[in-house]
Amino acid sequence: MIPDKKYLLIPGPTQVPPRVVEAMSRPIIGHRSAEFQTIVERVTDKLKKVFQTENNVFIIGSSGTGALEAAVANVVSPGDKVLALSSGKFGERFRDLAKIYGGEVDFVDFGWGYDIDLKVVQKKLEENPDIKVVLATQNETSTGVQNDIEGLGKLVAKYEAILVVDAVSGLAAIDLQTDAWHVDIVVSGSQKALMLPPGLAFISVSEKAWQKIQQNTSPKYYFDLLKAKKSIAKWNTTYTTPVSMVYGLDAALDMILEEGLDNVFARHKMLARATRAAIQGLGLELLAPDDCASMAVTAVQSPMVVDADTLRKVLLRDYGVTFAGGQDAMKGKIFRIAHMGFADKMDVIIAISALEMALGKVGYKAELGAGVREAQMIFVGGDHA
Repeated sequence: MIPDKKYLLIPGPTQVPPRVVEAMSRPIIGHRSAEFQTIVERVTDKLKKVFQTENNVFIIGSSGTGALEAAVANVVSPGDKVLALSSGKFGERFRDLAKIYGGEVDFVDFGWGYDIDLKVVQKKLEENPDIKVVLATQNETSTGVQNDIEGLGKLVAKYEAILVVDAVSGLAAIDLQTDAWHVDIVVSGSQKALMLPPGLAFISVSEKAWQKIQQNTSPKYYFDLLKAKKSIAKWNTTYTTPVSMVYGLDAALDMILEEGLDNVFARHKMLARATRAAIQGLGLELLAPDDCASMAVTAVQSPMVVDADTLRKVLLRDYGVTFAGGQDAMKGKIFRIAHMGFADKMDVIIAISALEMALGKVGYKAELGAGVREAQMIFVGGDHA
């Protein structure tokens, strides 16, 4: 193996396209200059197209978690009733943030590997009409589960509560029609399907959410969205923006919009189907069932002969391939293969072929080529299409 040849197949940070790297290498300019204001205006318009919204969309210099905190800090006042819906690690993170800002949190854990049950949510809202905020995760990377945000949005819209969605890893991989689905706040991050390094986060805010924000009493400074709203009126960001990252964002959004959102979503769906078919072809078990499987990342249960982290070490050492491991209770029990952002058919082929060879080295008997063949059948539109 060439020592520097690496294949990054984790759900963030993801691979960065050369076109984006090139854009980020341009000479830096002042973040308060007229030239940069023009760029912010242009990029914001493109972001709205990807968010599928006419709402305000803000750029924040932070990780995705920073934007999650911004969302919570601006809509959860001490004593507010909050319904937090979880399918894994990041649903739990949303819960924790709401507690920190004084929310009275009703936490519903649907289990790692399972999606949100809308019937349970409806019952909660009917019995607790004073719920102010509902928190949900679109794409739970810790478990490879994708939630029904369309159904959830149309349900929550019937009540006083606002819906806040963590789309950090789902935006630009999985369809999310912010306005049509009545999602009041959508949060995303740069280092996932948007194909950038870590460092930028994004948040869209509906008119219904602005009413809640204006009444909010939680302390905040850096993440104050009312300040951000004043700044964006002049195409400024509130504080110092990572200028080079915005250059890269501009190029990444161009790539997404040139491909077309429908084509982007179809590509991710195809890669997910191929990966899942390949895993099943190797006799391994998937964590998430087909009806809620993520289009951005696939979680696989490690075979009994080896823990997942040992298998991942072999993959990296011998083949330069990096998979993500399990988190918390799933540590050592699952590995996760990302197929989001700057990913195509050959990324899946590399991932599966390396997995087949690594499985043999750790004592799991799998026919070489069995998984790759299943993936190829999806890609060529064969019997599995």
